[in-house]
Amino acid sequence: MATTSATTFSIGSTVSFGSRGNPLPQSKPFVARFTSPNSLASFSGLKAATYVNCESESSFFGKESSAALRGSFVPKAQKANQKSQYGLQPVASYKVAILGAAGGIGQPLALLIKMSPLVSALNLYDIANVKGVAADLSHCNTPSQVQDFTGASELGNCLKGVNVVVIPAGVPRKPGMTRDDLFNINANIVKTLVEAVADNCPDAFIHIISNPVNSTVPIAAEVLKQKGVYDPKKLFGVTTLDVVRANTFVAQKKNLKLIDVDVPVVGGHAGITILPLLSKTKPSVNFTNEEVEQLTVRIQNAGTEVVEAKAGAGSATLSMAYAAARFVESSLRALDGDGDVYECSFVQSDLTDLPFFASRIKLGRKGIEALIPSDLSGLSEYEEKALEALKPELKASIEKGIAFVQKQPVTA
Repeated sequence: MATTSATTFSIGSTVSFGSRGNPLPQSKPFVARFTSPNSLASFSGLKAATYVNCESESSFFGKESSAALRGSFVPKAQKANQKSQYGLQPVASYKVAILGAAGGIGQPLALLIKMSPLVSALNLYDIANVKGVAADLSHCNTPSQVQDFTGASELGNCLKGVNVVVIPAGVPRKPGMTRDDLFNINANIVKTLVEAVADNCPDAFIHIISNPVNSTVPIAAEVLKQKGVYDPKKLFGVTTLDVVRANTFVAQKKNLKLIDVDVPVVGGHAGITILPLLSKTKPSVNFTNEEVEQLTVRIQNAGTEVVEAKAGAGSATLSMAYAAARFVESSLRALDGDGDVYECSFVQSDLTDLPFFASRIKLGRKGIEALIPSDLSGLSEYEEKALEALKPELKASIEKGIAFVQKQPVTA
């Protein structure tokens, strides 16, 4: 990347300055500008030497992040200017494992995570074809060291000492296939992988992407319970794609700057269980009844939109990888001490009468610090009815996942 007097660099999910670069986790991008006496002398990958004049654009965070980021960074930069000849030194210190790294989601997800300045080690696992993916990624000049692991015999080594486990493994949807059709195959895959997580890195954050998430997250919870290591604060169903889609579609529909838009999405991660709370859109915007219905249906069916457009060649892989990378980066910042990280996720919850529910959560070093109930208050009449309508289907999916594990006890 060329060096100029005002260098611009973009790192997919975030730019982390030092070990405590504290951007907020909102779903909107931001631009942060920092000035210092000298320009960038050298830049290699994510490692900047001497002082930096930079403009960074991150596609994951909102404009309100800049104040918090400046508040965190500027005093440190000033102190660094007084004490050291070096300015910004992104510190990579976390180990991430992707289980299913050779697949359609796994490969772009691995690339995005490889770009994170917070990752020191990236372990890639799959049952086949992962060695080439790892070799390819290892040529990228970013801090994380890439290792590949193939087959069940190497799964344990892949997981040892890992801080965040991401599970996109499974078969994708094909035309005419519902998420429920995926259940029998993907349920067993998730069960097997989570057993290995329980045995090798029980304290890790676990991110479940494998569909149907409404069932696979309860499956993971039951496995961890039977293994005696279940921590509900560290198990997440990745529903970030629903938020990403909602933000995109609303911005397009209402001609808004995408950087400004934030739409919370609650419920589950399939069909009518996906409930975008358009009445809670930020910035505040008015929708006609027709617009609400059209947008809600499009967000709910966006996965099918991609499946049909690919005409049998796959499902949503790139957008899912993008959304999952955003959630991983939020988790890493929370682990790194960022005190203001919020995302929507499908987790164990008491916000409704369902045992699992997707809502906005606050993330911290120990996982979920708080569920955010305010999004569920003051809903529109349409949203109230939709919330009640989704509950039976979501309840059935949760119970299906639980029953699957109870019928097939985990191995000791």
